[in-house]
Amino acid sequence: MNLWLAPRARTRKLIVPTDKHCLGCSAQLGAAFLDLGRTPLANSYLTPEQAAAGREESFPLAVAYCGGCHLVQLTHQVEPDKLFSRYLYFSSFSDSFLEHSRKMAASYIARFGLGPGKRVLEIASNDGYLLQNFKPCGASVLGVEPARNIAAEAVARGIPTLAVFFGPDTVAEIRAQFGMADLIVGNNVLAHVPRINDFLAAVTACLDSNGAAVFEFPYLKHLLDRTEFDTIYHEHVFYYSLTALDGLARRAGLEIFDVLHQPIHGGSLRLFLQPPGVRPVDAAVREMLKAEAAAGLTGADRYARFAGAVESLRNKLRALLGKLKADGKRIAAYGAPAKGNTLLNYCGIGRETLDFTVDRSPHKQGLLLPGSRIPIRAPEALLQERPDYALILPWNIADEIIGQQQAYVAAGGRFIVPVPEPAIVNPA
Repeated sequence: MNLWLAPRARTRKLIVPTDKHCLGCSAQLGAAFLDLGRTPLANSYLTPEQAAAGREESFPLAVAYCGGCHLVQLTHQVEPDKLFSRYLYFSSFSDSFLEHSRKMAASYIARFGLGPGKRVLEIASNDGYLLQNFKPCGASVLGVEPARNIAAEAVARGIPTLAVFFGPDTVAEIRAQFGMADLIVGNNVLAHVPRINDFLAAVTACLDSNGAAVFEFPYLKHLLDRTEFDTIYHEHVFYYSLTALDGLARRAGLEIFDVLHQPIHGGSLRLFLQPPGVRPVDAAVREMLKAEAAAGLTGADRYARFAGAVESLRNKLRALLGKLKADGKRIAAYGAPAKGNTLLNYCGIGRETLDFTVDRSPHKQGLLLPGSRIPIRAPEALLQERPDYALILPWNIADEIIGQQQAYVAAGGRFIVPVPEPAIVNPA
């Protein structure tokens, strides 16, 4: 195997200083409109030995709105090496996300005429879950994944992968060894990149003159409308509207030519970028920009109301769980996603309320959730222990989870979803 295909360490850390200026346009940021306090990193799962040894690191978690370019962002950033060098999120453990990815690849192959001689570059390619779907059409593929443990999984399944952070430093290597990409894909990566202008400039530099780049990410409007505050954590530096991305794309010499709503992850956008003028710009772009302005996404007032909605959700969830515990009910959780750790830590829910959680990923089983220290077990524990209720932390795939756990339901188990409104979803 060529060295450039093998996972390897990055020798220089990318450190983003914390200040009070917008990371997109450098304008002065206003005060945070939502402050979730100091929390551990959402993906910093603990071994029992680590938990016994002492306290965890915690970092401020607050979000502000830039009135200059409308970019919503964290007020404090943690260096990416600390966040992503070893990561425990493997995309392949969600059936619904794998199906979403298969359909995504098929749509791109058809839309962009991909086949032999074409090149597909994926940024934040995880374990190769998406790129594997392009290989049958004959296109060449390359993944870029900074988490070395996950990149190794992709290489093992035959997906060439660079274990580095994508950015200006990697452009020359990609162009020399892989060539200019006909399609660049990035799922749930735009939110993770503090130096977003440099990142998009690197996308431009790796893209063929007739190519396209497609990014999918959770949509800010859905976060606000559905009180999806638990999708806020340190890995997610940005929370995007189309309006903010339009300005960022133009700054990088790119043009948005289409945008599609997607139901994945509680509501996402699929954004299509190109060198200006290659394809006609779909009317959906103009219509969504107008709709965002009408919905208040380009003014501070809409964001100022969000903290009250988040506090209300917290109070309702604590009241629901508290009543069940007072009635003598046993409660566990399902899943160990990053969003669940924001939810539990902000709401102050821990071992006093939840006996354990379960997760399909063997990489998380046997560990403890950060902050709450709730133990993670295999899904079979739901049937073995038979808690009366299970709180679904990855609420965005609640239907998938309930469908997989029909034996638990048949045994009398009931599920609770916390977002957008705490509720028992299969009451007796």
